[in-house]
Formats: sequence, structure tokens, C-alpha cells
Amino acid sequence: MAFPTTARAEVDRLAAGDELLMYATRGAFGNPTRDRGRVIGRAVVTSPVVALEEPVVFGEREFPRGCRLRVETLAPWGSGVELRPLVERLEAFPDPRSWSVRLRRPLLWLPKADAALLARELAAVAGDPAAHVAGYRARARAATR
Repeated sequence: MAFPTTARAEVDRLAAGDELLMYATRGAFGNPTRDRGRVIGRAVVTSPVVALEEPVVFGEREFPRGCRLRVETLAPWGSGVELRPLVERLEAFPDPRSWSVRLRRPLLWLPKADAALLARELAAVAGDPAAHVAGYRARARAATR
């Protein structure tokens, strides 16, 4: 997992053993007007956040800090838990009209009830990462051509 240069308290507090739900924006699936942002997996942090010897680069953005994750579950490519229909039930989004703004940060802390709801929904569609990672790799290869 890699993080941008900006100092963010939530990134600095990450510790080994913390559980993360992974979210992919609607743009990640290739058609932002059709696709929807989704929770696609669950991971556990396995190392502290440190400065990387070489930053991770996506396009023109650099991510110079990072930590290791162990991906526990992963939804098949293009699926996952669509977040928008659940926003009004989640405490993390106090204003449902501007919910997506809260996702424009490296990490979003979720209250326990929110995390439990999303984890239950994710369990219905996600499984062993080894069974689904090929779809993500194929999409990444196609995007870099």
C-alpha cells in the first residue's frame, strides 16, 4: 500500500494488525459514467508505514510512503459492494449528499458498525484472492498498453 506525500494522521496511525476495506473508485473499472465505486476486498496491515526507497508512481503522482498488506478477501474483477446505496446507513458519511468527498483521502476511518455492515456485504461476493487476482492483473496489463 502506498501513500502520498501529504502528512495525514490516519496514515501515521496505521499499525500492523489493522484491518482495511479496499475501495475502488468508479474510474478504476474503465467507464466512470457507467461503473460505480465499490468495496472490493479486505486486507490486514502487516508492517509499519515507512518512507519507500523508491516511490510508487501512478501517472504523474508519486507515493513515497507505504506499508505491506496481506489481502484476505477479494471480489472478482468488476464486482464488489457498491457503496452508494449504503451511504445513508453509514455513520462515516454524515451528509449523504456529499459522501464521495470523504473518500478523497488515503484512508477513511469507519465506525465499528459501518465496518461490520460492509464486511458482511463483502463476504457475500468476495473470496480467496488467488481465485480473483488474475482479473485485476489482466485489467492492469490492458491499461498500461
